Parts: sequence; C-alpha cells; structure tokens
Amino acid sequence: MTSTLQPQFRTPDARSAVRPDPVPVGALARFRRALVDGGVMTGRNMAHVIRSPEEIMIYFSLPIVFVLVFGYVFGSGMTVSGAGYREYLLPGVFVMTMLYGLGATASGIAMDVSRGVVDRFRSMPMARSALVVGRTGADLLRALLEMATLVVCGLLVGWQWRNGLGSALAAVGLILLLRIALTWVGIFFGLVVPNPDTVGVIVFPLAFPLTALSNVFVAPDLMPQWLGAIAAWNPLSATVAAARDLFGNPGAGGDSWPAQHPMVLAIAWPVILIAVFAPLAVRRYQRLSR
Repeated sequence: MTSTLQPQFRTPDARSAVRPDPVPVGALARFRRALVDGGVMTGRNMAHVIRSPEEIMIYFSLPIVFVLVFGYVFGSGMTVSGAGYREYLLPGVFVMTMLYGLGATASGIAMDVSRGVVDRFRSMPMARSALVVGRTGADLLRALLEMATLVVCGLLVGWQWRNGLGSALAAVGLILLLRIALTWVGIFFGLVVPNPDTVGVIVFPLAFPLTALSNVFVAPDLMPQWLGAIAAWNPLSATVAAARDLFGNPGAGGDSWPAQHPMVLAIAWPVILIAVFAPLAVRRYQRLSR
C-alpha cells in the first residue's frame, strides 16, 4: 500500500490571519498611551500620600507653624509700609512651601529606585515616561492641596488679596510653575542619590539657606548690600515679589533691577530650571531603565 502525501497550501488570506502584519503605532497613539499610563502612576503616588498621614501632617504643619511664629511672634516687631507684616509674609510662605515639597519629590523617587520599582515597571507593557510623568502630576495635585490649605490659613490670620480674583489666580499659577520646576530638580536629586535617607539629608540643608537668602521673611533692602544682591537674584525672590504684586500685598517690586521686573524673572527662572534639570533627569532615568 502506498500513500500519497499531499502538500498543504495556505491561501494569502489564511496566512495573513495566522500571522498578521504589525500595525504601526503613530505618535498620537503613543502620546495617548503615555498620558494614560502617567495618570495611573499619578493615582499610585497619590495613594501613597493618602496612606502616609504622618507625612501629610509634617509637610502641611510646617508652613502653618511658620505663619504663626513669624506672623505673631516676630511679626509684632516688624513693620511694613502699606499693610501688616502678615500680608507681606503669606506670599513668601506660599513659595517656601513649594520649595520644601522638593524633599518629598526626591525621597519618593529615591525610594522607588532603591526598592527596584523602576526595574519592575520597566518589565511591564507601559510607557517608559509614566514614572516621571506620574511623579510630576502627583506633585502638582499635592501642591494644589497645599495652596488651598495655606490660603484658608492666611485668610484666618488676616491676609487677603486686593487686586481681584483674576490676579490672585495668576499669582497661584506662577507659584505652581515654580513648583513644577522644583519637581524636576527633586526628580534629578532622587535619581542621582537613590537613598531616601541620604536625599533628605542633602535637600533640606540646601533648602533652608535658599529660603533665608530671599525676600520671604525680610526685604533684601534691609540686608547688607552684598547679601541683598544675592537675595534679589534668588529664584524664590522673583516668584514671591511677583505674587505680592498680583495679590496686591506690600513689598512688591522695587526701584532697581531685578526688583522692578519681578514678573520677568518669575517666569524666566522656572523655565531655566526646567530646561536644565529636566534633560538631566530624563537622561539619568534612561540610564537606570536600560
């Protein structure tokens, strides 16, 4: 008995059904995927904040303590032309809170790196930018909550905005712009020093002198000339001066550069910080993701 083996042929339609050609993914689809994955990571980071009430207490109570101490204890011996010292102080406290949020950003990134979360997410089918985008989005939401808390606290102690709601929202926008820039600085520090404890030791000693050498608590005109020059060019001073101008609070602007153009520097400094630290952070993150 002989048997004949018949060769099996597949039609082009059947061949394409078994092994379809890959569908090219456009730039718009990749962008949408990055947004969706970044939103998921934002929710993850906000969940971590909600599950750490002690961290919320620390970061929300510190600026309130500054308002009470400087506004009622030290403020009784300080005079500001045009209004009370608390109206001068509150815009500075808003900006100072944005600066100290840098520590939470750096610690969160460093914790993800030290625990191997970056490697774990790298093995998942998600956009590589999701971790960084999620951290930026969570920090922005957190900054909005901090601003809302501080505005309520300021209204209770006698602070108010005097130039209308539109100017007040513009001032909040400048403050949040600085926070976004500082978020990239924190991401870079967290990636360079992947140890949460070490990051805290580095960030906070840098943040306090930067706050003291600014117009947050005292006008640069009252400082020695060389120290006042440093305070006038401080990125915090530009945002504080612009916010005071928009809020209609005392102490905004001045007769000399850069004090007479605070709006220019309030936009220029965050743009410069983002232009410097965002590429550095992305490059460092790409090295860790290889």
